[in-house]
Amino acid sequence: MTNPSSSDIPAQYDAGATERALYSAWEAAGLFHAHAERTTRAGGTRDPFTIVIPPPNVTAVLHVGHGLNNTVQDVIVRWRRMAGDEALWLPGTDHAGIATQNVVEKLIAQEGKTRFDLGREPFVARTAEFVKETGGVILQQLRAIGASADWRRTAYTLSPELSRAVREAFVRLYEKGLIYRGYRVIHWCPRCLTSLSDEEAEFKDTHGKLYHVRYPYADDPTRFITVATTRPETMLGDVGVAVHPDDERYKDLIGTELLLPIANVRIPIVADSFVDKEFGTGMVKLTPAHDPNDFEAGKRLGLAMPVVITPDGHMGEVHDADGRVPVALRGVERFDARKKVVKMLEAQGFLEKIDQHHHAVRHCYRCHTVVEPRLSDQWFVKMAPLAKPALEAVQTGKVRIVPERWNAVYVNWMEGIRDWNISRQLWWGHRIPVWRCACGHEEALRVDPTGGCPKCGGAWTQDEDVLDTWFSSWLWPISTLGWPDKDNGPDLKAFYPTDVLVTAPEILFFWVARMIMAGLEFKGEVPFHTVYLHGTVRDMQHRKMSKSLGNGIDPLEVVEKFGADALRWTMIGGMGLGVDVLLDPDDLEKSFAPGRNFATKLWNIGRFLLMQVGHDAVRPLAALDRATFRSADHWIVNRLADAVAECNAALGPVRPPNGTWPENQRQAGLRLDAYAEAARRFLWNDLADWYVESSKHRLAEPGEDREVARALLVHCFDQGLRLLHPIMPFITETLWQRLPGQTPGTWLVQAAWPTAPARSDLAHEFEVVKDVITAVRQIRNDYVLPPTQQLTAHLAGNAPAAGLAMAEAAFVQRMCRAELVHGAAPAGAAAHALLGGGLEVVIPLEGIVDVAKERGKLETELAQLDKQLTGLRGRLANPGFTAKAPAAVVDAERAKEAEWSARTDLLRAKIRAMGGA
Repeated sequence: MTNPSSSDIPAQYDAGATERALYSAWEAAGLFHAHAERTTRAGGTRDPFTIVIPPPNVTAVLHVGHGLNNTVQDVIVRWRRMAGDEALWLPGTDHAGIATQNVVEKLIAQEGKTRFDLGREPFVARTAEFVKETGGVILQQLRAIGASADWRRTAYTLSPELSRAVREAFVRLYEKGLIYRGYRVIHWCPRCLTSLSDEEAEFKDTHGKLYHVRYPYADDPTRFITVATTRPETMLGDVGVAVHPDDERYKDLIGTELLLPIANVRIPIVADSFVDKEFGTGMVKLTPAHDPNDFEAGKRLGLAMPVVITPDGHMGEVHDADGRVPVALRGVERFDARKKVVKMLEAQGFLEKIDQHHHAVRHCYRCHTVVEPRLSDQWFVKMAPLAKPALEAVQTGKVRIVPERWNAVYVNWMEGIRDWNISRQLWWGHRIPVWRCACGHEEALRVDPTGGCPKCGGAWTQDEDVLDTWFSSWLWPISTLGWPDKDNGPDLKAFYPTDVLVTAPEILFFWVARMIMAGLEFKGEVPFHTVYLHGTVRDMQHRKMSKSLGNGIDPLEVVEKFGADALRWTMIGGMGLGVDVLLDPDDLEKSFAPGRNFATKLWNIGRFLLMQVGHDAVRPLAALDRATFRSADHWIVNRLADAVAECNAALGPVRPPNGTWPENQRQAGLRLDAYAEAARRFLWNDLADWYVESSKHRLAEPGEDREVARALLVHCFDQGLRLLHPIMPFITETLWQRLPGQTPGTWLVQAAWPTAPARSDLAHEFEVVKDVITAVRQIRNDYVLPPTQQLTAHLAGNAPAAGLAMAEAAFVQRMCRAELVHGAAPAGAAAHALLGGGLEVVIPLEGIVDVAKERGKLETELAQLDKQLTGLRGRLANPGFTAKAPAAVVDAERAKEAEWSARTDLLRAKIRAMGGA
């Protein structure tokens, strides 16, 4: 790419054409490639800095959540790349077992077939072909928003390399006794026909019903007890009613039998300490095959465990349930069966009452079907031994979680962690590498066996289930860098541990916590030192954007309309630490106006500045003689130093010293919105609004003063573009390429991050000039004086400060149409502004406004406001109001009182200025 000159800069920035061409040039130049040999861990000179992308589903398309997440990662990676690190952003995709299988099953359903019609191997081949054709689209789309990932290293969780990592992890844990097969109640999705982990079965608040059912005594049907349930269809699997062994009310009933309604099966009253004596009646029905708590009680008590719901969610006598499910209910869908059971209970006189009941019900995280707790044979990972060091890593500062509020959530989950159900009854995914023989021999193998059972020589078969998708994802930071094949390879040595993980809070347990466990278990080190949990993109009703709600925003549409930089700026600028980003899907123009407007302003700043300074090279800042500087020159150098310091403080610190974050640094840095504002403020407010304006006349006259102004304008714009580049890479690169003296073939992507210049002790001189101009503008605004009205501003008080302002009188005149006069103002109505250091700005109003008329207006306004303020203060002084009104209303009234008080003070000052009392 050749460097364009400053003279051919278009009047308007064409984001669409520029961004596509520029990204292609970046990629062709290999600017995003990271090299292991350059890192200090490999004997090089650069510190490594690594981020692994949260791998999107291989069949996913870019949505606004991806846009936010990947923009945050890209900002951090671009910053560290410019800061001199060997920065690796490692991309890839997830095979997404349930999600991808669901998509393919729907496709073959359109052909009138199911996966069972195809058979396992043909179905897997069909899915692999589908992934080959459609997978990876999202990675191409990420390029459109400027993602500077090292695409050569793109990983895939079902690739041969990562599949070997999955097998190795499984076999190691199996051999350590940390993976086992157990028969217990798990979360089952009747739609996906697979088990789910606790984290995949998501709670959703539901308005349901609580059914109070009478269970008669087996030997005296005229007497009964009452139990409550939200799932009456599962009562057909009841095997007892439990009471607390110390509950005096029921001690004599323990061992008594009840008659289970509808099923007409005798069940005992049993004692178990898990029952809460104080809750409800103190009696709990036990359905061990369809409730996890009942299952544990059933095991302790040695009770039967009849399964009465089929895998696809229909009633049936599945296991140990002979005679329990009436013929009329067999084969009936579970929710239809619920209605029928209720009618049968009512008809037989067993339904006491029905209450409305608000409770949380688990749903499948993929298809949103209500999950069914169900007794099933599954594979599990023992989590307690893995969780202990992962918990300590966060508690001791090896890993910090930002924002801090998520620490407590992490700790709570880890302390109460349950074993992880890792088997899924799917075909797409990593098949569990366990082989069994009829002789009873079982073995987990790193490679598929070529012969028969090593114990008896007979045929043995592989387990039918596949592993939970997250079992491959938890290895992501190590498997993508070569583990276990290249456990001592250059990439793993250079880039592991990684540095920052950027993700959403929703997968703190699904993924983040498990990665920390895996890193410690398989590599002996935490996989990253910082977990940055950003907010969620929501609509103006604070609803999470989703396809089902129809409130999503397509990032590619935003890029097409406004450019990628506008999308990125809006996301980052509106994103406080852990705070949700609010966007209006019905008004993209309004939502992305901040980014679009800033991009336009930046282009206009650059165009004007570059046209003014010309294309001749300028001297570097270090070569300038500061003795020739004007006050504005000293000021802009200090403002640049401030901007660099503010950006660094908002972004850093980068790494924990000695591998552990001190308490006072665990929440430091990563304030991306504050960093964005510091960069914007320097370019827009400091450079464009003040320094460029102060330099215009200097650029028109050849000589040393012009060269100093040119050099400072170019240097400050260069440094400002560098500060802003990680957020708005395209427009900053385009403008930077046009800077005078730019070396062909150099790129802002790889330019050095700014360092703060030496500060000047004379910058305060220009601050005085700025304060005078600001005061005049404020007076003009307060008294509604037209912009074209020439004013006279008298400077009284602090003589040295007045002298500094008088030296820039011509600049003041250009900026605010006010002639400066050093000395007291004539008697009469005037507006006053007292500045720091005792300098006073006085603007006579006689002849400019009708003083008597304006004073009368102000006095009328003051009288009305005083009356309203008196009433408001009386209301706030009334305890009956402040004690009974909602806190938000009281706070609003107090804020109003403060605002009105300030307004009355201003009105009185203006009235006095006009000769009033």
